Amino acid sequence: MKKLISIVFPVYNESDNIEPLYRAICQTFDSIRKDYRIELIFVNDGSKDNSFDLLTKLANKTPGMVIINLSRNFGHQIALTAGLDFAAGDAVITMDSDLQDPLEVCKQLINKWQAGYDVVYAMHRKRKGESFFKRISANWFYKIINHLADIDIPQNVGDFRLLDRNVVDELKKFGEHQRFLRGLVSYAGFNQTSITFDRDSRQRGETKYSLAKMWRLALDGITGFSTAPIHFISWLGYVMSGASLAGLLYIIWNKLFEHSQAIHGWAIVAVSVFFIGGVQLIMLGLIGNYVARTYTETQNRPLYIVASIHGKKSDTKSTDTGRSSSLRTSPQ
Repeated sequence: MKKLISIVFPVYNESDNIEPLYRAICQTFDSIRKDYRIELIFVNDGSKDNSFDLLTKLANKTPGMVIINLSRNFGHQIALTAGLDFAAGDAVITMDSDLQDPLEVCKQLINKWQAGYDVVYAMHRKRKGESFFKRISANWFYKIINHLADIDIPQNVGDFRLLDRNVVDELKKFGEHQRFLRGLVSYAGFNQTSITFDRDSRQRGETKYSLAKMWRLALDGITGFSTAPIHFISWLGYVMSGASLAGLLYIIWNKLFEHSQAIHGWAIVAVSVFFIGGVQLIMLGLIGNYVARTYTETQNRPLYIVASIHGKKSDTKSTDTGRSSSLRTSPQ
């Protein structure tokens, strides 16, 4: 029997891209179907437009196309996790549904997998349509996290990748809620490689990753894979304490030996107090982020809730993850 390739697409308010994406899939995967069976899994992450309606219409006429309808918006990383949980393929490809990732690259990913690699990253050679700030901030983020963390996360890599079944099964064991899948895949290990491609600019719709969401994802990546910020707080405290002691010794020396009646520059002292207060608030916020992660995990809530499943899912592999509830399958 031919091996099964699952393609996972998270979808959130992508109604303008659904039909062009479907046409591109049909054109691209016709040649792949000669050697492999294809399973298409679309995870509707609580879309507020008509993305879900468009997907269900396409699923009704497309064998091997499955719609996982989440009960609300759980976020991009959780939607990808849901797709991985339900994917039955011998290999699973995850990619966005905005057509910025060329579908033709999937053939290169599969070829590398056939060559014996367990994880194949699609690495950006060029990132069309992205601002200078986004490119620079992304580069600095990966430099920082690779310096702080115990794992090596490839630069210029998003969530477009191929994972062998063994890797997917291992990832399903990770239950943290504030997920950074790029880090988890690196942490899992196995035999990894990459291919390069030019990422297209978004032609329709708007990006779902605002600056605030990008910042949150960066925090999840750093705090999820490194405790270095906590140690930095301690060292910063030592430095500030040392500076304060030095200042105190200077005041005593000035009073006893220089016979000065007043220390000039109290404006600087006031500014220093505000500066130290701001630093303390930032450090408390950073510690609070770690505490919040712990609190979220102790609640032990499901990562996501599936409202319904549409289409016929392959039964070649078990996809019972125990992560979701309120599961309801639609009639065919």
